[in-house]
Amino acid sequence: MRSIRFGLTVSLLTGAAPDTHDRLLASAIARAKGGDIGALHFLYVRYADDVCRYVNSIVRDPHDADDITQTVFAKLLPAIKTYEQREVPFSGWILRVARNSALDHLRARRQIPVAEVRGVDVGDEQIGSERLKCLRTALDRLPEDQREVLILRHIVGLSPGEIAVALDRTESSVHGLHHRGRLALKAALCELGAAPVTTTA
Repeated sequence: MRSIRFGLTVSLLTGAAPDTHDRLLASAIARAKGGDIGALHFLYVRYADDVCRYVNSIVRDPHDADDITQTVFAKLLPAIKTYEQREVPFSGWILRVARNSALDHLRARRQIPVAEVRGVDVGDEQIGSERLKCLRTALDRLPEDQREVLILRHIVGLSPGEIAVALDRTESSVHGLHHRGRLALKAALCELGAAPVTTTA
């Protein structure tokens, strides 16, 4: 068991080719469904950071985000049996699970109404404190659905298809939200005197 865990993890971390990674992921999912702890470890190494960043964008507390991430993976072994790989990408599925866990956490804590959950911890040390503050303020001004799409696209790094799965939306609606969100964010930053520098694509 230990050798399987080591082999899977090393193959991932040494930069396997995309098709090799897809095969490893499919194998890990199948093994995890069968109760293989080594396969679960592979999935944790691959997705824990993404899950934690996304959860933190919802709960806005790094310690709570860590706890929720651990809970998501602690419950993954039984939960993954319901996952069907042909229906949705695993990355989108696990972020949907994480989102539900984060919202359940907020409901349990009764910190703020779920309808008002918002914000993101960007965590980019190269952005000055004033620019970071302006970015957070601008994000807070966006409608929740636009803000969430921008976070998933530019902070978590998901593709539009993966975002559609995570938010249970169509891919075309994700594209629309992303486009409107970027325009609204730029306008909000301009109002705050922190307009981004534009470059030619």
